[in-house]
Amino acid sequence: MMSSSLLAKQTQQGLDKEYSQLVIRHDKERHIIHHSMNSNPRPCFTPTLLSEIRSFQQSVSDYFAELPENEEADIRYVVLSSENPKIFNLGGDLNHFRTAIQQRDRETLMSYAQGCIDVLYPNIINLDSPVITVSLVQGSALGGGFEAALSSNVVIAERSAQMGLPEVLFNLFPGMGAYSLLARRIGMQKAEEMILSGKIYLAEELYEMGVIDILAEDGEGEQALDKFIKKADRTHNTRLALQKVRQCYHPVKYEELIDIVTIWVDTALTLKDRDLRMMDRLVRAQNKQVNG
Repeated sequence: MMSSSLLAKQTQQGLDKEYSQLVIRHDKERHIIHHSMNSNPRPCFTPTLLSEIRSFQQSVSDYFAELPENEEADIRYVVLSSENPKIFNLGGDLNHFRTAIQQRDRETLMSYAQGCIDVLYPNIINLDSPVITVSLVQGSALGGGFEAALSSNVVIAERSAQMGLPEVLFNLFPGMGAYSLLARRIGMQKAEEMILSGKIYLAEELYEMGVIDILAEDGEGEQALDKFIKKADRTHNTRLALQKVRQCYHPVKYEELIDIVTIWVDTALTLKDRDLRMMDRLVRAQNKQVNG
């Protein structure tokens, strides 16, 4: 039988693991663990990034599962951010699923989409652990990037951050949580208006709508995070309890997300050549944004 000290060492090694498209920073004094996205060649949800985020999430869950009773955890806040100060995340890997659409490869599309949900859902339910999940948005968060930000318990965004759901431009819809998460924050009608508009919003607009929780000045996102944590530390038990109450009262269920993803896959397979050409133009525009 494995000793508790050896188990703790292996768990810590899991938290400290190095990734190719994810940077981990563990600030034990402030009880924060950051996972900062650094995907390439574009800052989107590549299959590699999705796999690495899921591995990181599992390491946090394992940490709490193996934490000895009566020992205080040195993680209270799990923060999602980006290594690129101008781009949080541009969303789905358009090159990846465009190819799958062209080849009528439903299995690949479904696998990718489920991979997105398998990352999104744990964040929604705060990794089934006594933590608060936080998204710190600096720069652009589009499509799946916006959905990822919304999946956290708390969303902090700098004033110049831009967020939106451009999928309607190529005749698709954001299928990895946008409807479920936005409808619970601002209601079904406003959620559908946002999805159908394809509009890119400034953080200030979204703050006034109630989509994001904390608006920070440009360059002051980390300070806003610190301020939130100092306040949240005083009521940590209450906040954790309220997260459970929210999930009881208006739960986001994994089955709901998978049902919507299935609709997304079926819809993606009906896209026409003109829709795929628009997708290509968006990829080129994103590449220009990254390289320009």
